[in-house]
Amino acid sequence: MEKTLTPRALGFAMPAEWAPHAATWTAWPYDDEKWLGYLEPVRQEFAAFVNTLARFEPVHLVVNDEESERDAKARLSSQVRFHRIPHDDLWLRDSGAIFVTHPPSPDHFPPQGGKGGAVHLPSVAPINWEFNGWGGKYAAQQDNQMPLHMARILGAHLFHAGIVMEGGSLEINGEGVCLTTRQCLLSPERNPGLNEEELEGYLHQFLGIDNVVWLGDGLEGDHTDGHIDTLTRFTSPHTIVTAVCPDPDDPNHRPLQENLEILRSLGGFRIVELPLPKNPLWLDSETRLPLTYANFYIANGAVLVPIYGDPHDEQALEILRPLFPGREVIGLKSRYLITGGGSFHCVTQQQPAGAIWPGTER
Repeated sequence: MEKTLTPRALGFAMPAEWAPHAATWTAWPYDDEKWLGYLEPVRQEFAAFVNTLARFEPVHLVVNDEESERDAKARLSSQVRFHRIPHDDLWLRDSGAIFVTHPPSPDHFPPQGGKGGAVHLPSVAPINWEFNGWGGKYAAQQDNQMPLHMARILGAHLFHAGIVMEGGSLEINGEGVCLTTRQCLLSPERNPGLNEEELEGYLHQFLGIDNVVWLGDGLEGDHTDGHIDTLTRFTSPHTIVTAVCPDPDDPNHRPLQENLEILRSLGGFRIVELPLPKNPLWLDSETRLPLTYANFYIANGAVLVPIYGDPHDEQALEILRPLFPGREVIGLKSRYLITGGGSFHCVTQQQPAGAIWPGTER
C-alpha cells in the first residue's frame, strides 16, 4: 500500500450515510431464473422503492440489457438516469464503488477556472475494491467491474484498494468509527492472509477510519457471512441501533445478544434495540431468509425501511422515527426482494454531494 497515494494521505474520508447525497446508485433486477420465479413481484417492490427514493434525490439506475431498460422505464419516474452496463446482480452496496470526500482545499487540488475566479475543487472520489461474490459463492466477474463503469460515467478519479471489501460489511459514523463483523471480514475466502490489524490499515488509508469496532456473527441464512448492515447501524455519530431477537430458542438470539453486549461495553454511544421480524420466512425447507429492519437506507430527507407484512413492522418504524428527526421514515414492502438475500441498503450506494474529482487513475 503506497501511503502517499491513498485517499487518507490526500485528506479524503468516507462520510456518514446521512451526509447530503448528490445521488443514489442502484440496479434493476433481471433474470427470472436468478430470482427463482419471483422476478415480477420483485420488480413491483423495487419500482415502489426507486420511485419513492427519486422523490428525495436523483437516482442512477444500472440496467443489464434492452429488456431491463424498457421494463424499468415503464415503471419508474422521469427522475431516474439510466446506464446500460452488463452485470451479474443488483447488490451495488457490495459491488459498486464506495465514495470518499474531501473539503475544498488549495493544498490538495488545483484551482478550477470560472467566472467567479479560482475555485478549489473537486471533493468527491470513488474507490474500487475487489468483489468476489461474497467469498466465491456467486459469479462476480462483471460485478467486479462496476466501480470502473461508475468512475467512467462520472468522469472521476478512481482509487484502487486492491483487496476484497464489500460496502455492506462496513458501517461508518462519519467521525472515524467503523462497525464490522469478524465473521465477514476475516472470512478466509475474501482476503486470506490479512489479519485484523492489516485490514484496519486498509480502512484507515482508504476510508479515513481511526477506530474499528469488531462484532461477531450475523443472521442465520445470510450468505454475506454476517454483513453489518443487516445487524447494526449508526443513526447519528453517537447513536447505534442494533437488531435483537428475544426468543432464546431462535438461532439468531445468541449472536445478536453477544453483539449487543459488545456495543454496550463501548461507552460513549446510545444503544437502541431493534427487534427482528416476529415470523421467520423460508426460501425453502433448509434456507431461512435474513429478515431484518436494520437494512434501511438513509436518503436526503427520508429513511426507507424494509417491511414484510409482519406483526413487528410498525413497532420497528416507531423505534426508528425518533432517531431520524427531519427525515420521513417510510416502510416499503420487501417481501420478495428479500428472497435474493438482502433489501434496500444492500441494493444502494450513495454518492455524496460535492464536485467530482477528475483525473487519471491512481
